[in-house]
Amino acid sequence: MQSTELGNKESGKIWHRKPSPLTRDGIIVNIIHNTSDYHSKTLRFLNVAFDGSGDYLIAGDHQGNIYVFDLQSNRIIVNIIHNTSDYHSKTLRFLNVAFDGSGDYLIAGDHQGNIYVFDLQSNRFNLVQRTAQACTALAFNLHRKSEFLVALADYSVKCFDIVTKELVSWMRGHESSVFSISVHASGRYAITTSSDTAQLWDLDTFQRKRKLNIRQSVGIQKVFFLPLSNTILSCFKDNSIFAWECDTLFCKYQLPAPPESSSIIYKVFAVTRDGRILAAGGKSNHLHLWCLEATQLFRIIQMPTKVRAIRHLEFLPDSFDAGSNQVLGVLSQDGIMRFINVQTCKLLFEIGSLDEGISTSVISPHGRYIASIMENGSLNIYSVQALTQEINKPPPPLVKVIEDLPKNKLNASDVKMMVPSGRIQRPTKSRDSKIQTRILKQDLTGTFENKEVRIFYH
Repeated sequence: MQSTELGNKESGKIWHRKPSPLTRDGIIVNIIHNTSDYHSKTLRFLNVAFDGSGDYLIAGDHQGNIYVFDLQSNRIIVNIIHNTSDYHSKTLRFLNVAFDGSGDYLIAGDHQGNIYVFDLQSNRFNLVQRTAQACTALAFNLHRKSEFLVALADYSVKCFDIVTKELVSWMRGHESSVFSISVHASGRYAITTSSDTAQLWDLDTFQRKRKLNIRQSVGIQKVFFLPLSNTILSCFKDNSIFAWECDTLFCKYQLPAPPESSSIIYKVFAVTRDGRILAAGGKSNHLHLWCLEATQLFRIIQMPTKVRAIRHLEFLPDSFDAGSNQVLGVLSQDGIMRFINVQTCKLLFEIGSLDEGISTSVISPHGRYIASIMENGSLNIYSVQALTQEINKPPPPLVKVIEDLPKNKLNASDVKMMVPSGRIQRPTKSRDSKIQTRILKQDLTGTFENKEVRIFYH
């Protein structure tokens, strides 16, 4: 694994040799931001005395250093100060990260407000802004490709240009910290969300179009655009989920409450690229999958017992599934992000570990990279191709040549072939990750019945 130290550099290479991520961890590069503080420290003299001749002086400081000064050999009597210097290295923690629409550019902000852009195609990074305060959310998929949005600790949202490094606009209106920015598929509208309100902005004029106020007793979990549509999904702390028309804020539908037998307080959400399936999770090892077209809960997936809470969900894009993403990334309380197939419920691969846990992750729109902020504040960039190399391996041939004879001696009776019996060999399965799924069917009275139970080992 390569590691890159940003230090006090404003630009440079992301990696210094061609990346070759391993299949077991898939890490392209680990990015660390350390700064050096140079402190001058004065050591105080406490006692002083002359010798009998009066030409020598002895002095001692508060750390026990003793000095003798020969006044005879120096013509000038000087004021003597003893300084030492301390060299401190300080790690600046990355807090938020976001990809642009192409998936080849990555923006990341740390807790001191330094914002970097990483060009994964050209292998370059650049410091594009110093905001002098922590960023609480980022968005980089605006319709003007060089612009990005950053939410700051003073509750404001600013738009900057990465090329000119100038402030484009400053949006105010929130009275608490903005923790989420969702951008419309066109890149022309954005929703900023805090705990008490969600606001819809026009990114051409940077004027506020709508404001969604919520009773303080309820609170907002997340408000975001459904992909490739004009529908806004609002998820509240009382588990209610509403769909709204973007232009009119007309309520299109509300999802029913989940069955009492598997009720959890939703905290994290993810939607497939085609906008049809909503995944929801919270302080439980259960995952709920909703069909938004039918407004119905159709599957409950139980993660392994080691998962006690789900902190983040994100579907892995695939160029060949027409947006009906089948692979879901599930980040749990142990800092490990497990990727499962929501149809077969098989565990495909995982990133992070108990020693090097993940705080949050984002996946590039084309599904090639995963960017994860680690619990130690560094930034890992993963290669999805390396992580899925074993999964995507073609099966071994069913026909194997036992002996290959010279061509001049070749005849039908000289070649022996064997067709192996049994199942096609796949990568070794581990039995410590048990995933259970229930498919729910609604009866005529509107209640749910347990239709099928399946348990998979992988």
